[in-house]
Formats: sequence, structure tokens, C-alpha cells
Amino acid sequence: MAFEHYIYTNGKKLRCGFTTGTCAALAAMGAARKLLTGAWPETVTLRTPKGLTVEVPLEARESGQRWARCGVRKDGGDDVDQTTGALILAEVRQTDVSGLAIQGGPGVGRVTKPGLDQPVGEAAINRVPRQMIREAVTSVARWAGYEGGLLVTVSVPGGEAIAQKTFNPQLGIVGGISILGTSGIVEPMSMQAMIDTMVLELRQVAARGCRQVILTPGNYGQAFLADLGFDGSRIPVVKCSNFIGDGLDAAGAEGFERLLLVGHVGKLVKLAGGIMNTHSRYADCRTELFCTYAALCGAGQALCQALLDSATTDACITLLEENGLREPVMNRLMEAIEGHVKRRVAGAYQVGVILFSNEFGQLGRSKGVAEIMEAWK
Repeated sequence: MAFEHYIYTNGKKLRCGFTTGTCAALAAMGAARKLLTGAWPETVTLRTPKGLTVEVPLEARESGQRWARCGVRKDGGDDVDQTTGALILAEVRQTDVSGLAIQGGPGVGRVTKPGLDQPVGEAAINRVPRQMIREAVTSVARWAGYEGGLLVTVSVPGGEAIAQKTFNPQLGIVGGISILGTSGIVEPMSMQAMIDTMVLELRQVAARGCRQVILTPGNYGQAFLADLGFDGSRIPVVKCSNFIGDGLDAAGAEGFERLLLVGHVGKLVKLAGGIMNTHSRYADCRTELFCTYAALCGAGQALCQALLDSATTDACITLLEENGLREPVMNRLMEAIEGHVKRRVAGAYQVGVILFSNEFGQLGRSKGVAEIMEAWK
């Protein structure tokens, strides 16, 4: 049975799904029902933290003396999710130790780096899914009148292979996938997962005691940094994708002292307009910004029109170069970028910005860069 809840994004109707955490809680509920009442339910139903109800059938049902195990198939809806279709198993076993314990089995990753939701050495079953599992199993035990100990083991067949297609290896989660979810529901095309990953990486860097960090939107920035001698071995490098503002905010929240933002002019020039999410869906005013600052530097109408008509930022730079305006325009753009970035950071830490292009190399540095680079020598 499909989970029928929809959202509308960019004019499209998209079906939501439910998280691995919701799957684990539903499977644990089903196994507990069999173990403590002697009968498998036809379906199991759970109200997620978001307030939406999920009802699913159970798969892979097995039981024995003092244990029962079953699974729930992950449904990511219309979201692009590597874990969609994975079977999330939960075994519930009676124990002689009072209380309820939760552990990870095969296919569930284990935390190897600090700064994640769970401590180093623990199974990567996050706080909210643990609470959902606990509430689901406890409610069954209470209804069945059972007061003894229980052990819940969550496992994912093929989880280690699935994890190689996720961010887990980079985050320090090894051996399988994470059991995740804060709302219990997967909203398709949600940007929050990408932001959460970036924030998590910054938190991990801070947890290691680092107070300096380099933020870059993507692979172009990392290649440019390597040429500058910053390969991440000395100063950590964290990718922020299009979420510049969220990255700057998170760095302040984690207590960093210095941050260097390095990126391709095609993205970071938008900061001169105060645009902190650089995805073209939200704003694409690159040529308008070049035109504006070129006009302030004395460009005539013909050059301004040519800048507006340019297909790429490299084409804009070429026009400015040909007209002797590259340096003054880039200086004015960098002043605007620095002003907006400093306003966002609000004095929480020292910040500098470097812009580059693949064709022209380094194009501009904000005033704060020199002091940061000197401190990092």
C-alpha cells in the first residue's frame, strides 16, 4: 500500500515517503506484537513526529523462542533516495535484563567520528528514530502486560553496499546506512538533507577542536584550493553547495574563529547582490551584477548591453578585460560581496572571500583574506 501524502514543488505534485527511522519503528512494533501476543498483525500503523500516519504491511516475518523479526520496505516517495526499496528489519528479543535496549545489526552503520547524532562506537540509529522505536515497542508491551526486558536489533540486508552511494563514508559512518529522520516523513526534492549534511560536517570539524575552516560550494573550489596548497590536510574543507548563508550561519553556531569562503565566480558573484542561496532557481543575476558595477566604473551603454547578453561569467570577464575594466569592476564586486558576507556573519568570526574562474584563475580577494592567510602560514 502506497503512502498517500503529497506536496507541491515548482508546480509539480510529488508524493512523500517515510524515513528509515519510521521503517525501523514500524518493524519493531510488528515484531513486538508477534513476540508478546503470539500473532502477527496484518499491518502496523504509526503516527510520525510530523503528525502524519503511516500504515504498512510486514515482510520477512520470522519468529522463535523468545524472539520475533520482521521488516518494512523503505518508501522514499518521489524523492531521489538511495535507501528507497531497502528492507529495514527489526528483531525484538526477550532478555533477562530489565528495560529496553536498541542496537544496530548487519547493514546499519557505526559511528567512527565525533560530532554526529550518536557517540563514537554507537550504531548510527539517530535520536528521533530511537525514540520512535522505544515508544512503539513500549506501547505494545504495555498493552500486552509485559514488564520484562527487551532488546531491539535493527538491520538492513545489503546496507553496506547502499551506504557507499551515500554521504556516510565521508561522515565517518562505516559498515552500513544510517537510521534517520526527525519528522518521520521524506519530502521529495527537499534541500534540508543537503543543508543538514553540511551542518553535520561543520559540527564534526568543530568537535575535533578545529577553529579554522574553508567553505567552498563544490569540486571546482576544491581543485583551486589544492593549487593554493590547501588540500584539507591542515585546514579542513567543507562543501556548502548553493547554501552559502546556511554555511556561514552554521560556522558561527559551531564557534569557528576564521572562515575562508572560496568559490567560482559564477556562484559567488551573486553574493554581491546579497543572494545567499546561489541556485539559479532562486536568483540568477550574474550578468546584471557585472553590468551594474561596470556602469559604476564608467562602462558605456554598448558594453553594459553586451554584459547583460553574455551567456557566462567568463564571457563577462573577457569583455571587461578587453575594455580595461576587469580590475576596477572586480574590486567593486569584492567590496559588495565582503559587505554582505560580513553583515551575515555579524562579527561572529573573521571571514574572507576568494573568487576564481577556471579560465582566468583568481579574480578577486576580500580585504579579510590577507590576515587569514597570514594566520594560517
